[in-house]
Amino acid sequence: MIVTREVTELTERQASELADILIRIVLSGASVGWMDTPDPVRARMYWLSVVRPDNVLLIAEDEGRVVGTVQLELAQKENARHRAEVNKVLVHPDRQAEGIGRMLMDAVEESARSRGRTLLHLDTDQSAESNAFYLRCGYTPAGTIPNWARSSKDGQFHGTTFYYKLLD
Repeated sequence: MIVTREVTELTERQASELADILIRIVLSGASVGWMDTPDPVRARMYWLSVVRPDNVLLIAEDEGRVVGTVQLELAQKENARHRAEVNKVLVHPDRQAEGIGRMLMDAVEESARSRGRTLLHLDTDQSAESNAFYLRCGYTPAGTIPNWARSSKDGQFHGTTFYYKLLD
């Protein structure tokens, strides 16, 4: 059974499993901030760095193994404490299309609500399959900025579509 939960500290096993997911996702060509595929040490260091007070890390586990993750970066400016950015919605490539991504999105929205955050935003490559996913999750496109990020697939600049969702 898959469970989602917030983690405030990563075990070595969790950090390694998250590193494996990140490496596989980057190898698949997904636009998640990396140009070159990180080695396992660099990927583990990345995950250890995201556990901090202004960033909520949620994981999805199946029988104790990490199969997905999402982050909620809490805006810190005084006039922005009602919003947060959804980052790194990643599901292990072997486990995609099982509803894990939707479970993670539901969990991150509940985490945001519990912290008084009423506006979420995120972005993704304008041509990525994830656009349809975010629309199904109830996110509204705010617009696309051309040449926002360089693609790890072809090294060219690609547009990024920004989304938002108002929480109840």
